[in-house]
Amino acid sequence: MAILVTGGAGYIGSHLCVELLNAGYELIVVDNFSNSHPEALKRVSKLTEKSFVTYSISLLDEQKLKQIFAKHPIEAVIHLAGLKAVEESVKEPLMYYQHNLTSTFVLCNVMKQYGVKNMVFSSSATVYGKSKQVPITEKTPLGAINPYGKTKEIIEQVLGDLYGSDASWSIAILRYFNPVGAHESGLIGEDPRGIPSNLMPYLSQVAIGELSHLNVYGNDYPTVDGTGVRDYIHVVDLAIGHIKAMEKVRNQTGIHTYNLGTGKGYSVLELVAAFQLASKKNIPFRTTNRRSGDTAICFADVTKAEKELNWSALRGIDEICKDTWNWQKLNPNGYTTQSVQKIILSE
Repeated sequence: MAILVTGGAGYIGSHLCVELLNAGYELIVVDNFSNSHPEALKRVSKLTEKSFVTYSISLLDEQKLKQIFAKHPIEAVIHLAGLKAVEESVKEPLMYYQHNLTSTFVLCNVMKQYGVKNMVFSSSATVYGKSKQVPITEKTPLGAINPYGKTKEIIEQVLGDLYGSDASWSIAILRYFNPVGAHESGLIGEDPRGIPSNLMPYLSQVAIGELSHLNVYGNDYPTVDGTGVRDYIHVVDLAIGHIKAMEKVRNQTGIHTYNLGTGKGYSVLELVAAFQLASKKNIPFRTTNRRSGDTAICFADVTKAEKELNWSALRGIDEICKDTWNWQKLNPNGYTTQSVQKIILSE
């Protein structure tokens, strides 16, 4: 059975590819490498000792996408591809709406033409906006507050309408909380372009000396230490959640929505302490003003995923920090020639 993964060279996608190959699936990857690196897929092949097909195309290219569907017996699509930086989406909303929405419309149209109606869609907890409900359930009202989150919310609505028009579709919508960590081998991990916008890669770059200090936005929240609390899920647990969701859509039509998180929150300073322990490095930080749009506490209710998918996150904050630091040590420059040589020399 062939599974098509869009955005398969990305942070989440590369870890998903490893888990799919290890589970025995035939893999087809589509990625335009606009925010990813071909080296990640080479390392996926090295880790699994398995080969797979990769197409370097944009999902906006409908003709090339049709050729892929015509050539391969695709049974399901896991759709990860998309622009994902919140701050960038605020500055470039048209780019985000054009890319994230149109590429999904093209993909769904091609799937429909070739009779492929099983899909797992990569959504985000950003669709909940500034929810005051904690923990957040799948029934929590939606209200994305930035263009990135709005593209996810709109796509969810479109997929719901698609199923409403044709009940033979089977779609799982996965609302991620905060993916972090790396593969335990240190071969694949998060490789952000420029200065990281997310906490964990920023922490690891401070630890390795690339950045001077961490900015902590607000220390007066009603939390254990005044800093914001978030739900951090190990990327490997997240990848396994996709496979569980895919098994669901292969066996049951409908539209199914799941939160993927741990069901527990950690504060910024708790994460800093855990990372210092894992890395044995001091993490200098400075406290500054709260950021607009940030909430005090945000974590998932994962009861539905546990019950319906027989899935739960198994890796905790200590393992998250250990694996992140291992990736950072081995790959101080991300997926570059220098870091590849370091890994080869250490084996």
